[in-house]
Amino acid sequence: MPDRLNELTRWLRADAGLPSFEIAPASSDASFRRYFRVRYADQSRIVMDAPPDKEDCRPFIAVARAFHALSLNVPEILEINLDQGFLLLSDLGDRQYLSELNETNVTSLYGDAMRALLTLQRPAAGRPALLPPYDHALLLREMTLFRDWFMEKHLELTPNQALDGIFDTLARSALEQPQVWVHRDYHSRNLMVTAHGNPGILDFQDAVTGPVTYDLVSLLRDCYIAWPREQVESWVEEYHGRALEAGIIEDVRAAQFLRWFDLMGAQRHLKAIGIFARLNIRDGKPGYLKDIPRTLAYVTDVSSRYPELDSLSRLIQEEVLPRMAADV
Repeated sequence: MPDRLNELTRWLRADAGLPSFEIAPASSDASFRRYFRVRYADQSRIVMDAPPDKEDCRPFIAVARAFHALSLNVPEILEINLDQGFLLLSDLGDRQYLSELNETNVTSLYGDAMRALLTLQRPAAGRPALLPPYDHALLLREMTLFRDWFMEKHLELTPNQALDGIFDTLARSALEQPQVWVHRDYHSRNLMVTAHGNPGILDFQDAVTGPVTYDLVSLLRDCYIAWPREQVESWVEEYHGRALEAGIIEDVRAAQFLRWFDLMGAQRHLKAIGIFARLNIRDGKPGYLKDIPRTLAYVTDVSSRYPELDSLSRLIQEEVLPRMAADV
């Protein structure tokens, strides 16, 4: 998009008033947004390029300000151009959790991430009714991505009718949980290691009010990095205790919280698998296909542990895995 880059450069010079600067790609994501890093003098800034015919910057701005008010470490919005879809932001650096995590530092880094998550979820009087609900229709719509894009289009399988019942079971489990503010993509590619206020938090514009375990699943059962189940369950138990102390949940036993967590993970991972397939087929981004086996492994494990997901377990074992093996 050379024209977009030229427009962006002109805006930075003429309207944002930046001195002579260097600009280079910083990152892109699964949407149409792109990010550039701008360096000048001893300063570094990030510019978001979100074509207004494809992306709306206003949710990002609103959520950034709301999260900042909670003292979460999110980018500060320095300049706004809604007509062209440009935002100038403070720079949280380039040290993604994904590239930094290892067995030595994971306890510390995840500890920071869980503390920030408690801050996001903690009840507070006077919070604005800012975030839309993660309602039954949205939960179901997300899971149909697994059926439509992964099973039908990617694997060329005829979806089992039992999926409708499975989707409903997972949606009902999500909605019976305490509802809190949900980042919705709280994982290692959107968390940055920072010297102060760790972690830096990115990509929050799709935040909703939804299930208390959703972001915890995103963090601990990450589609991009996996940890042993025993370790994950230990972290879940720790978070359960902290959430009780903070008043985020009340009268919820550890076993119930883990069940919510597991079933929430199945919902999220079915959605993610569908999105990965769609990114390849529709958007020409095959790089996410390598993350499907890891993500499907989570679903396979969880569905084998809960009788209400037995039909999902059989579907994966009898149809999905054999077809994937045949395509290798």
